[in-house]
Amino acid sequence: MTTKSEPLEPGSLLYDPATSRVGEYQDKSGPYAMLRPVGGGLEWQADPASLRPATHRERLSAGVRAANQHTRAADMSTPPDPEDVGRPPTPVPGCTSCAELAGRREEARAVYDRSAETDANVLLRQHQRQEHRA
Repeated sequence: MTTKSEPLEPGSLLYDPATSRVGEYQDKSGPYAMLRPVGGGLEWQADPASLRPATHRERLSAGVRAANQHTRAADMSTPPDPEDVGRPPTPVPGCTSCAELAGRREEARAVYDRSAETDANVLLRQHQRQEHRA
């Protein structure tokens, strides 16, 4: 829970228990905190006293949800490259984001968490499309 001594910082990812959603803190509006969904969308009002920082798992889940929504909204007229989805993506050498996501994937594999492994692969592919195929 946030407290009066913990100021809310714009861009912070917070969990709103009233909506069971993770949102990016935007600003205050009267007595409410304004949150925007990860990946964009309509803001909503939340009680600042009930908000708490999002956990690592909640952040990852919100990121995957945003990536999935973005993919569904994109033009799907071109079929995916079978090589791109047939095997796990390979991190780009020297890219810290790629290395972090590949590390998440390996941690998930080590504990046989196939869902988290798939989530890391989705995020790694999305990152590679955005950052390495300009």
